Amino acid sequence: MNRESNGYTIIYAAVMVVIVALGLSFTHQSLLDKQIANENIDKMQQILRSLNVTAGTDEAEARYAELVTNAYLVTEDGDKVEGSEGNTPEDPAFSTELGDPSAQGLPVYEVSIEGKTVYILPMSGSGLWGAIWGYLAIEDDGSTIYGADFGHAGETPGLGAEIAQRSFGMQFEGKEVIEEGKFVSVAVVKPGQSDARRDYVDGISGGTITSQGVDKMLLNSVGMYENFLMKLNRN
Repeated sequence: MNRESNGYTIIYAAVMVVIVALGLSFTHQSLLDKQIANENIDKMQQILRSLNVTAGTDEAEARYAELVTNAYLVTEDGDKVEGSEGNTPEDPAFSTELGDPSAQGLPVYEVSIEGKTVYILPMSGSGLWGAIWGYLAIEDDGSTIYGADFGHAGETPGLGAEIAQRSFGMQFEGKEVIEEGKFVSVAVVKPGQSDARRDYVDGISGGTITSQGVDKMLLNSVGMYENFLMKLNRN
Protein backbone atom coordinates (compact mmCIF):
# COMPACT_ATOMS: atom_id res chain seq x y z
CA MET A 1 0.00 0.00 0.00
CA ASN A 2 1.16 3.49 -0.87
CA ARG A 3 2.26 5.12 2.39
CA GLU A 4 1.58 8.52 0.92
CA SER A 5 -2.08 7.76 0.25
CA ASN A 6 -5.03 8.93 2.34
CA GLY A 7 -6.16 5.33 2.78
CA TYR A 8 -2.89 4.35 4.41
CA THR A 9 -3.07 7.33 6.79
CA ILE A 10 -6.63 6.48 7.81
CA ILE A 11 -5.85 2.77 8.39
CA TYR A 12 -2.67 3.62 10.34
CA ALA A 13 -4.55 6.09 12.56
CA ALA A 14 -7.34 3.58 13.17
CA VAL A 15 -4.90 0.83 14.15
CA MET A 16 -3.06 3.15 16.54
CA VAL A 17 -6.35 4.21 18.16
CA VAL A 18 -7.31 0.55 18.70
CA ILE A 19 -3.87 -0.30 20.16
CA VAL A 20 -3.94 2.67 22.55
CA ALA A 21 -7.52 1.90 23.59
CA LEU A 22 -6.64 -1.73 24.30
CA GLY A 23 -3.59 -0.63 26.29
CA LEU A 24 -5.61 1.81 28.39
CA SER A 25 -8.31 -0.77 28.98
CA PHE A 26 -5.77 -3.38 30.10
CA THR A 27 -4.07 -0.88 32.42
CA HIS A 28 -7.42 0.14 33.93
CA GLN A 29 -8.46 -3.44 34.55
CA SER A 30 -5.11 -4.45 36.01
CA LEU A 31 -5.18 -1.52 38.46
CA LEU A 32 -8.89 -1.70 39.29
CA ASP A 33 -8.53 -3.81 42.43
CA LYS A 34 -5.83 -1.50 43.77
CA GLN A 35 -7.94 1.55 42.96
CA ILE A 36 -10.94 0.12 44.81
CA ALA A 37 -8.74 -0.79 47.79
CA ASN A 38 -7.38 2.77 47.92
CA GLU A 39 -10.90 4.22 47.76
CA ASN A 40 -11.98 1.94 50.62
CA ILE A 41 -9.02 3.01 52.76
CA ASP A 42 -9.73 6.68 52.04
CA LYS A 43 -13.34 6.16 53.16
CA MET A 44 -12.17 4.42 56.33
CA GLN A 45 -9.85 7.34 57.06
CA GLN A 46 -12.73 9.80 56.71
CA ILE A 47 -14.91 7.73 59.03
CA LEU A 48 -12.08 7.56 61.57
CA ARG A 49 -11.51 11.32 61.38
CA SER A 50 -15.12 11.87 62.47
CA LEU A 51 -14.02 10.11 65.68
CA ASN A 52 -10.99 12.41 65.94
CA VAL A 53 -8.77 9.45 65.03
CA THR A 54 -6.05 10.09 62.46
CA ALA A 55 -4.76 6.96 60.74
CA GLY A 56 -2.27 6.60 57.90
CA THR A 57 -2.99 4.45 54.86
CA ASP A 58 -1.00 1.58 56.35
CA GLU A 59 -3.02 1.48 59.58
CA ALA A 60 -6.49 2.71 58.58
CA GLU A 61 -7.92 -0.73 57.90
CA ALA A 62 -6.76 -2.12 61.26
CA ARG A 63 -7.99 0.91 63.21
CA TYR A 64 -11.32 0.80 61.40
CA ALA A 65 -11.78 -2.90 62.24
CA GLU A 66 -10.83 -2.21 65.85
CA LEU A 67 -13.27 0.67 66.41
CA VAL A 68 -16.21 -0.06 64.09
CA THR A 69 -17.81 -2.98 65.90
CA ASN A 70 -20.75 -3.22 63.49
CA ALA A 71 -22.27 -1.55 60.46
CA TYR A 72 -25.73 -1.98 59.01
CA LEU A 73 -28.57 -0.38 57.11
CA VAL A 74 -31.63 1.18 58.71
CA THR A 75 -35.00 2.03 57.21
CA GLU A 76 -36.45 5.55 57.16
CA ASP A 77 -38.46 4.43 60.21
CA GLY A 78 -35.18 3.88 62.03
CA ASP A 79 -35.34 0.07 62.13
CA LYS A 80 -32.35 -2.12 61.31
CA VAL A 81 -32.58 -3.91 57.96
CA GLU A 82 -32.38 -7.64 58.60
CA GLY A 83 -29.30 -9.30 57.14
CA SER A 84 -27.43 -6.05 56.53
CA GLU A 85 -24.91 -6.29 59.38
CA GLY A 86 -21.16 -6.53 58.85
CA ASN A 87 -18.22 -4.10 59.01
CA THR A 88 -16.12 -5.08 55.98
CA PRO A 89 -16.03 -3.16 52.65
CA GLU A 90 -18.00 -6.00 51.05
CA ASP A 91 -20.92 -5.69 53.49
CA PRO A 92 -24.06 -3.63 52.71
CA ALA A 93 -23.46 -0.56 54.89
CA PHE A 94 -19.94 0.19 53.65
CA SER A 95 -20.83 -0.38 50.00
CA THR A 96 -24.03 1.71 50.14
CA GLU A 97 -23.78 5.38 49.20
CA LEU A 98 -26.24 7.83 50.73
CA GLY A 99 -28.77 8.93 48.13
CA ASP A 100 -28.38 5.85 45.91
CA PRO A 101 -31.93 5.20 44.60
CA SER A 102 -31.27 1.45 44.56
CA ALA A 103 -30.10 1.37 48.20
CA GLN A 104 -31.97 -0.94 50.57
CA GLY A 105 -31.53 1.42 53.52
CA LEU A 106 -29.40 4.09 55.17
CA PRO A 107 -25.88 3.13 56.31
CA VAL A 108 -24.94 3.37 60.00
CA TYR A 109 -21.51 2.64 61.50
CA GLU A 110 -21.58 1.57 65.15
CA VAL A 111 -18.43 2.34 67.11
CA SER A 112 -17.04 1.54 70.55
CA ILE A 113 -14.65 4.25 71.72
CA GLU A 114 -13.64 5.63 75.13
CA GLY A 115 -16.22 3.40 76.78
CA LYS A 116 -18.99 4.91 74.64
CA THR A 117 -21.14 3.66 71.80
CA VAL A 118 -21.09 6.14 68.95
CA TYR A 119 -23.04 6.04 65.69
CA ILE A 120 -21.52 7.48 62.51
CA LEU A 121 -23.83 8.76 59.79
CA PRO A 122 -22.70 9.68 56.26
CA MET A 123 -23.75 12.98 54.67
CA SER A 124 -23.78 14.26 51.10
CA GLY A 125 -24.67 17.60 49.56
CA SER A 126 -23.60 20.37 47.20
CA GLY A 127 -21.19 23.26 47.69
CA LEU A 128 -20.34 26.14 45.38
CA TRP A 129 -18.50 24.15 42.72
CA GLY A 130 -19.56 20.56 43.25
CA ALA A 131 -20.18 17.75 45.68
CA ILE A 132 -19.47 18.02 49.40
CA TRP A 133 -19.77 15.19 51.91
CA GLY A 134 -18.99 14.22 55.45
CA TYR A 135 -19.44 11.90 58.40
CA LEU A 136 -21.15 12.86 61.65
CA ALA A 137 -20.48 10.84 64.81
CA ILE A 138 -23.32 10.96 67.34
CA GLU A 139 -23.32 9.57 70.87
CA ASP A 140 -25.83 6.95 72.03
CA ASP A 141 -28.29 9.60 73.25
CA GLY A 142 -29.02 10.21 69.57
CA SER A 143 -28.32 13.92 69.93
CA THR A 144 -24.82 14.85 71.14
CA ILE A 145 -22.22 15.15 68.39
CA TYR A 146 -19.01 13.29 69.19
CA GLY A 147 -17.14 14.46 66.09
CA ALA A 148 -17.42 15.42 62.43
CA ASP A 149 -15.38 15.33 59.24
CA PHE A 150 -16.07 17.01 55.91
CA GLY A 151 -14.75 16.73 52.36
CA HIS A 152 -15.29 18.36 48.99
CA ALA A 153 -14.71 17.78 45.30
CA GLY A 154 -13.59 21.22 44.17
CA GLU A 155 -14.30 24.09 46.55
CA THR A 156 -12.08 27.17 46.39
CA PRO A 157 -8.73 26.81 48.23
CA GLY A 158 -8.56 29.15 51.22
CA LEU A 159 -12.32 29.68 51.12
CA GLY A 160 -14.95 26.92 50.83
CA ALA A 161 -12.25 24.24 50.84
CA GLU A 162 -11.65 25.09 54.51
CA ILE A 163 -14.55 22.80 55.47
CA ALA A 164 -12.06 19.94 55.16
CA GLN A 165 -9.86 21.41 57.91
CA ARG A 166 -10.01 19.78 61.35
CA SER A 167 -10.64 23.18 62.95
CA PHE A 168 -14.00 23.38 61.15
CA GLY A 169 -15.14 19.88 62.09
CA MET A 170 -14.07 20.29 65.71
CA GLN A 171 -16.63 23.06 66.18
CA PHE A 172 -19.40 20.47 66.07
CA GLU A 173 -18.21 18.51 69.09
CA GLY A 174 -20.75 18.62 71.91
CA LYS A 175 -23.46 20.26 69.81
CA GLU A 176 -26.98 18.80 69.95
CA VAL A 177 -29.11 17.82 66.94
CA ILE A 178 -32.24 17.25 69.07
CA GLU A 179 -33.80 20.05 71.10
CA GLU A 180 -36.89 19.63 73.28
CA GLY A 181 -37.65 16.25 71.77
CA LYS A 182 -37.40 17.43 68.15
CA PHE A 183 -34.72 16.97 65.51
CA VAL A 184 -33.36 20.43 64.61
CA SER A 185 -29.86 19.69 63.22
CA VAL A 186 -27.01 22.17 63.78
CA ALA A 187 -26.87 25.53 62.03
CA VAL A 188 -23.86 26.83 60.13
CA VAL A 189 -23.95 30.63 60.43
CA LYS A 190 -21.83 33.56 59.32
CA PRO A 191 -19.03 34.25 61.81
CA GLY A 192 -20.33 36.59 64.50
CA GLN A 193 -23.96 35.61 64.00
CA SER A 194 -26.04 33.11 65.99
CA ASP A 195 -29.17 30.97 65.82
CA ALA A 196 -31.62 31.18 68.69
CA ARG A 197 -33.47 28.00 67.68
CA ARG A 198 -30.62 25.50 67.69
CA ASP A 199 -26.92 24.92 68.30
CA TYR A 200 -24.68 26.51 65.71
CA VAL A 201 -21.11 26.72 64.44
CA ASP A 202 -19.28 29.42 62.50
CA GLY A 203 -19.22 29.03 58.75
CA ILE A 204 -16.21 29.76 56.56
CA SER A 205 -15.34 33.43 56.08
CA GLY A 206 -15.64 34.16 52.37
CA GLY A 207 -17.18 30.74 51.76
CA THR A 208 -20.84 31.63 52.25
CA ILE A 209 -22.32 29.32 49.62
CA THR A 210 -20.21 26.36 50.75
CA SER A 211 -21.20 27.03 54.37
CA GLN A 212 -24.85 27.15 53.34
CA GLY A 213 -24.30 23.85 51.54
CA VAL A 214 -22.97 22.27 54.74
CA ASP A 215 -25.96 23.63 56.66
CA LYS A 216 -28.39 22.10 54.15
CA MET A 217 -26.41 18.86 54.05
CA LEU A 218 -26.66 18.47 57.82
CA LEU A 219 -30.36 19.23 57.82
CA ASN A 220 -31.20 16.96 54.89
CA SER A 221 -28.76 14.07 55.27
CA VAL A 222 -28.88 13.73 59.05
CA GLY A 223 -32.60 14.44 58.81
CA MET A 224 -32.99 11.19 56.89
CA TYR A 225 -31.97 9.46 60.14
CA GLU A 226 -34.42 11.41 62.28
CA ASN A 227 -36.47 8.38 63.36
CA PHE A 228 -33.32 6.38 64.11
CA LEU A 229 -31.94 9.21 66.25
CA MET A 230 -35.25 9.82 68.01
CA LYS A 231 -35.43 6.17 69.00
CA LEU A 232 -31.94 6.38 70.48
CA ASN A 233 -32.90 9.58 72.27
CA ARG A 234 -36.04 8.10 73.80
CA ASN A 235 -34.11 5.06 75.01
